[in-house]
Amino acid sequence: MKKILWWLIAGTKGGINRARIIHNIQKRPYNANQLAEKLELDYKTVRHHIKVLEDNNVITSSGEKYGTKYFLSSTMEENYELFQEIWNEIKED
Repeated sequence: MKKILWWLIAGTKGGINRARIIHNIQKRPYNANQLAEKLELDYKTVRHHIKVLEDNNVITSSGEKYGTKYFLSSTMEENYELFQEIWNEIKED
């Protein structure tokens, strides 16, 4: 998981936005539209990052279509402290 998180957050251009999504979903579930509004990002951008995070087992979803809510996966919940360490290190750079 450590390698995946480093790649998802620090190794790619959209890493900061993915980290912001993870951070917000950890607090409570959101749908894509709510995340777009909260993070002041384009809806399509949020959908792209959600797909990347789902494909890498960082987040999971519940519901259908527009009402789909996103949650941290159980693997991500277990490794959230690792995410915080990476996030804090990146913010310092």
